[in-house]
Amino acid sequence: MRGSLVLRPTDRQSIEAVATTRDRLVIALYENVKGQVLSLARTQGTWTATRLNLPKDSTITIGSAADRDNRLILNVTSYLTPTSQWIADAGSGAPQRLRTLPARFDASPLVVDQFWAASKDGTQIPYFVVRRKDLKYDGTAPTLLYAYGGFQVSQTPSYSGTVGKLWLEKGGVYVVANIRGGGEFGPRWHNAGLKLNRMRVYDDFFAVSEDLIRRKITSQRRLGIMGGSNGGLLMGVALTKRPDLYHAVVIQVPLFDMIGYDKIGAGASWIGEYGDPKIPAERTMLMSYSPYQNLKAGQKYPRVFILTSTKDDRVHPAHARKAAARLKEYGYDFLYYENIDGGHAAAANLNERALRTALEFTYLYQRLMD
Repeated sequence: MRGSLVLRPTDRQSIEAVATTRDRLVIALYENVKGQVLSLARTQGTWTATRLNLPKDSTITIGSAADRDNRLILNVTSYLTPTSQWIADAGSGAPQRLRTLPARFDASPLVVDQFWAASKDGTQIPYFVVRRKDLKYDGTAPTLLYAYGGFQVSQTPSYSGTVGKLWLEKGGVYVVANIRGGGEFGPRWHNAGLKLNRMRVYDDFFAVSEDLIRRKITSQRRLGIMGGSNGGLLMGVALTKRPDLYHAVVIQVPLFDMIGYDKIGAGASWIGEYGDPKIPAERTMLMSYSPYQNLKAGQKYPRVFILTSTKDDRVHPAHARKAAARLKEYGYDFLYYENIDGGHAAAANLNERALRTALEFTYLYQRLMD
């Protein structure tokens, strides 16, 4: 039987999941990092798509799909709404919300925007801004920028009671950058930041940072950044490459020594992502951005906060320890917290997570709000 093309994703789309019901093909996808669900019917060899009427600016996943009828169970979440469960008929009828998790913060004064920043090579990089509706664009808003940029991990809209309660309710702005290295626009978005092209990931992040300042959403004095694991590496690159952009840097369970990373813990398994230090061209690229090798004395680095775990079995704490030792050697003022438990999450239980979160946001208050 000859196949037929059902859907060809555009450059701004990424397919999340595909499911079938009794007589429908259902596709969950992202367009400009915003979730939607398409219901497709085939009539006389032609596919016709209908978009289900679901909340906008959300992450939408398919929980289950029936095979005896056209019913679907969908999960929906966004920056301002907690995870909810919906039932929908892929053939007809409007989706209905079944239940939702309780709200953890007051989202009524808040709104979500999406902006685009031009990276160094001209590529347009999307980012979400969660802010108060009455925000004054005068550069005074304390702003926390988060990104990851690796391993095809997409940063789609998500609900965080912690960010909402401890940052947004206190007047802060929260930003998520969809930089290359992730999977927001499919494998090509990830592949664009691999190995010799790694600097594109960091250029994207700097472009978003500069765009926030240009739009007067914030200023260098009020801009802080946070990232963990591969995102911790991103924070280290930001610290050493563009310290002029940031007043606070939270570096969580990071990679830091990219020349020796393949010999530290599980590092050798990531050569496909970052490159091999034993290959000259790839070593040159790694050396150009490796935070440990690029730390220098006499720079105007902000006072950073580094966190790790003694029992981190994914990114060895040696990276964070080496970063702290080098900063101390050069006479910089910095904060360091190493939890003895918790693995890569740097917290083994809710009490430890609460302590870690309290330390991070206290640091951010002191640097950006005080």
